[in-house]
Amino acid sequence: MLAKIIFFAAVSVAIATVILLAFVSPPGHKKNQEDKQGSWLDLSLYIQPPHLPNYQHPGATQRRSEALIFHHTITEGPKNTSKVIGKAQGFIIPIEHFAHSPFNIIYLSFNTPEYTGSLNVEAKQMRNEAREELTVLGGTGSFAFARGLAVFIQNQNYNLNRRDGLTSHTFAMYHLQLRLKFPVQ
Repeated sequence: MLAKIIFFAAVSVAIATVILLAFVSPPGHKKNQEDKQGSWLDLSLYIQPPHLPNYQHPGATQRRSEALIFHHTITEGPKNTSKVIGKAQGFIIPIEHFAHSPFNIIYLSFNTPEYTGSLNVEAKQMRNEAREELTVLGGTGSFAFARGLAVFIQNQNYNLNRRDGLTSHTFAMYHLQLRLKFPVQ
């Protein structure tokens, strides 16, 4: 009987303490909405074609049974003479039953004074359209734990000018817009 009285007394004191602390304790510091959601970063970049003679855009010659392997440079501006700030590499299998494969990833790596690291972009939902909105899965370095959206827009100014039998690439293939969210630190 004494054990039951002690048990009920302890439970009553614990409940009273929790209720009392709820009324007496000071309110928590309210953070602004941006701090609660994490910080955002917007980048606008350009993906250039490789500097190879007679290069053709893969979409123009791609057959249904091939894999698309690419290695391009990322620049600050749309012209091929713009400052190189990174690389865009990937391996995409466009075949129907591999279209949602985990291998369909685009790796964006950066090496600038402001940003050093990489981003992984999921390319499962590529529809071969002029504008592709893909998911950023994460990153390393300056982009550690980043999530967000990578928008690849085919550049309307992308030009293949013939000069002396060689192909000259004047403008970028894609305009890349990144909208990245970083976790609260």
